[in-house]
Amino acid sequence: MKKPSTLQSEFAAQPARGGFPPQPALLAHAARGAGNGVGGFPCPCTSGHRCRAQGRVRAVPAGTRQRGSPRGSSRGACEVRPGPEFLTRSYLFYANRLFKAYQFYYWDPSCRDPSYSLVIKGKLRLRQASWITRGATEADYHLHKVGIVFHSQKAMREVASWINQTSGEGCSGFLPPGRTWAPGALYELLSAKTERDCTAALGFAMHELSLVRVEKHYQPLLQAQQSGSRLVEELYLGDIHTEWVERLHYRPTGYQRPMQSAVHHVHPCPACGIIYRADEHHPPILPVRAQLPMQLSGSWVSTHCEVRPAVLFLTRYFIFHGNNHTWEGYYYHYSDPLCKQPTFTIYASGHYTQGIPSSKVRGGTELAFKVTQARVMPMDQVTVMMLNSSEPGSCGLTSSWSAGVEQDITPTNGCLALGIRLPHTEYELFKTEQDMKDRSLLYIGERPTDGSSPDRPDKRPTSYQAPLIQCAGASEEFSNYVSLKYLGSKDANGNEALKPLPVAFLLFIALLFLRWD
Repeated sequence: MKKPSTLQSEFAAQPARGGFPPQPALLAHAARGAGNGVGGFPCPCTSGHRCRAQGRVRAVPAGTRQRGSPRGSSRGACEVRPGPEFLTRSYLFYANRLFKAYQFYYWDPSCRDPSYSLVIKGKLRLRQASWITRGATEADYHLHKVGIVFHSQKAMREVASWINQTSGEGCSGFLPPGRTWAPGALYELLSAKTERDCTAALGFAMHELSLVRVEKHYQPLLQAQQSGSRLVEELYLGDIHTEWVERLHYRPTGYQRPMQSAVHHVHPCPACGIIYRADEHHPPILPVRAQLPMQLSGSWVSTHCEVRPAVLFLTRYFIFHGNNHTWEGYYYHYSDPLCKQPTFTIYASGHYTQGIPSSKVRGGTELAFKVTQARVMPMDQVTVMMLNSSEPGSCGLTSSWSAGVEQDITPTNGCLALGIRLPHTEYELFKTEQDMKDRSLLYIGERPTDGSSPDRPDKRPTSYQAPLIQCAGASEEFSNYVSLKYLGSKDANGNEALKPLPVAFLLFIALLFLRWD
């Protein structure tokens, strides 16, 4: 197989771990994206609500040449990284493997008050398909230069103090105390030629470039008088470690939210052009977006197949009952990046506290969630074998697991093999907002990269997973669990195999047909 050569295009960034730390997904050969690209789950649209096709998802080799398609931040949204850090990004990849990247940092979660900008230049070499993260391409990068432009005296003073206090001998005098801010001045943080690197104090690393995935799909045209669809290209780069001290050394196994092609992006996206046209001297000021009050109620679902560190692929479905502060969650795990090969499903339920505004992450709401009940359904024979070989009394009835059959793990206080402990309390960070189509989005705190649980207040997230979207017309009472049913059949060798029923198959692709009116 010929290795991919270059990644030629420009992207802008988009601002993920499910509710439990489950067993890492099983490795297998990545399926090329034939047909729809997201797995299934029970969703209100399966109960008579109107649905609309979202188009096919196709993974393309990361080295595919794409002329004249710059990339920028995630659907024009302000990204929140652990810390928290608020930023937007714009990356340009050239045919000769060079790249130029902008990272714009802000004081506020709306990305309207810029602090400083980084301009990053270097070289990227794509290597081979990842053995760890299915569907991804591994890459090597080399930084040539990193420069910084301050947008206020306050930003200059703060960053200079970080560098002068924490960097090595070559950076101790990066900026003398009392230096006057000069608008537009570019200061060199890193130079490969002089072997100077003062970026560590900012927690800066570009390890996100070591894991790459490009996806193409088609978005239906929005105008009623038009038919057809438009091409959308998205670039997935490696995730950022949730612990500040680890991010300089961490090699990603999951993704950040995808960056949009500046040419082939989702519509509407008024901020995409703003980010694309920005540079280090003119950081993008994003349009004002409506912030919704935190009122948890109704049903919320994943918008795509989500990827987490430690090779986890899943979709999520939550039901919140605001009248009594109880919740239900369904976590559908898969072995592939298109969420087509199910491995197991987790159902959990419990209650949550009244939210209070976060003092650490502006715009966020702090809550505590207690998990009191859980059920597990293995969906393949490998997971069945793992559960049946678990220590007696640690995960449901001993040696009683079978594919497609759900079992309550509450009596055994969880499932040791899947890392589930009951009862269990997690300290969460939530945020709600509306997108450019006036759809309600729910952001839930990002899971710790090391697979642990935010079971103490000091482990509460400071960044978010990919958003869930509220199901249209979903009533407070809609909480019926529609299981994926499987029918035993014979394979080519005459052995028992699992075959989805037609109804289950419709559920399996339901995410691509949700209509959010």
